[in-house]
Amino acid sequence: MVSEALDFRFLLLENYKKMKISEQELATIFMIDHLISQGNALVTQDLLSLKMSLDIQTIDNVLANLLTRGFIAFVSEGDKTITTLDPLKKILFKEFQLSLNKEEDRKHKKEIKEQLENIYGEFEKLLGRSLSPVEISKIREWVSYGFDDNDIINALKEALSKGKKSLRSVDKILLSWQKRKETENEGITTLREDWDKSLEETIRIAKTPWLDDDND
Repeated sequence: MVSEALDFRFLLLENYKKMKISEQELATIFMIDHLISQGNALVTQDLLSLKMSLDIQTIDNVLANLLTRGFIAFVSEGDKTITTLDPLKKILFKEFQLSLNKEEDRKHKKEIKEQLENIYGEFEKLLGRSLSPVEISKIREWVSYGFDDNDIINALKEALSKGKKSLRSVDKILLSWQKRKETENEGITTLREDWDKSLEETIRIAKTPWLDDDND
């Protein structure tokens, strides 16, 4: 059964236009839902015609269309046949999940963008220059590994306090902090596994000229 925690009527009103459900079909669905809630297991066109202003032929056409599109169903339950809106509820619940995932993804992307902009701004201020495309790529890599902006910025500050100005130094500091956290937690994190997988790429970037402006 579809979770009753979600308001079926609200979801239907929010999505019926997108699902190309007509107002006649919408009214019929609501009436079916009402009749089921009143204890009518089997909802027929005759029963609907007693409650609605639509003529019997129109109701019959609407029911046929709703059945064809998989919004309602007549199923056997024991020795009787019942009317159910579960197919429609499942569709609406899935649509709700998709919209929720899209909203969460949008918020996540916004948070990442704000985080990166904060790091870029602090790095340029502390280094006194604009960042190169390779440096921007490296910062994005750190963020993808799960380091937050405070960790990354503080790592640069620590490197600068030691007279180091390269991102290679920042990279080493972040890795040492992560190793310390792993030791404290007595376990290997996913971040460490990801970092190990990219070790060759990290070494390759570390050897590029722009990273070798100080001695580590």
